[in-house]
Amino acid sequence: MNIISWNVNGIRAVERKGELQKLLEDYNPDVLLIQEIKAKPEQLSKFLTEHEAYHQFYHPAEKPGYAGTGIWVKKSYGSSTHQPTNSAPQFSSGMPEFQDTEGRIARVDLGDWSIFGVYFPNGGKSPEAWDDKLVFYEKFLQYMNQLRDEGRHVIWGGDVNCAHEEIDLARPKDNLKSIGFLPEERAWVTKVIEHNWLDIFRHLNPEEIIYSWWHVISRARLRNVGWRIDYFFVDQALLPQVQEIKYLNAQMGSDHCPVQLVTV
Repeated sequence: MNIISWNVNGIRAVERKGELQKLLEDYNPDVLLIQEIKAKPEQLSKFLTEHEAYHQFYHPAEKPGYAGTGIWVKKSYGSSTHQPTNSAPQFSSGMPEFQDTEGRIARVDLGDWSIFGVYFPNGGKSPEAWDDKLVFYEKFLQYMNQLRDEGRHVIWGGDVNCAHEEIDLARPKDNLKSIGFLPEERAWVTKVIEHNWLDIFRHLNPEEIIYSWWHVISRARLRNVGWRIDYFFVDQALLPQVQEIKYLNAQMGSDHCPVQLVTV
């Protein structure tokens, strides 16, 4: 299974630039997790809603032009006996006891596998937004643990809006008091790992420096002054299923680059 997660920062814009088409041609994902679609399905082109090769599902925010997630699953996926399921994808959104009005969580079930694309809150708009971010973090971890306990094979990826360790951003000393690198956020990622959810890239590449988001206005991408805030996590027991993970830094079109996870 070839899974790609990408915060597109506006799906209509990335389509208009031709960069979404380029991603599909270059990397041919079986599953594409999309964050920050910033649109309602009725605002999207036929390419984005009636693609001949993909089932397409969207969970938009109630607020226009804001947040939202989507999942595409290749229509041919599952036809091979080497794949984990021959059943049709089952899409859903949100999580228990949480009103997901901002379109934060999209899910697809493929047999015993549950794959989540998540756009975690930033938390920087107000004290209330910060509190909401921490609540979201805790509820989401409880949800993932519950699904694992129920016997689901869970993979989740997306924009976590947190750089975990100093290696995960270019200027850690300058950002010790910045949203996205505060102790409470970083402690939550540590807690996730303590619950046996592996940050796959960092687990396999403990010393590699790479980023997934760059500030646009300061043209930080040209200087590679970035943050690694986009991740894939998998249950530690499923690590043998992981074949490869990499950041697709050459892919343009957004202030984030995609992350690719390949499983056996």
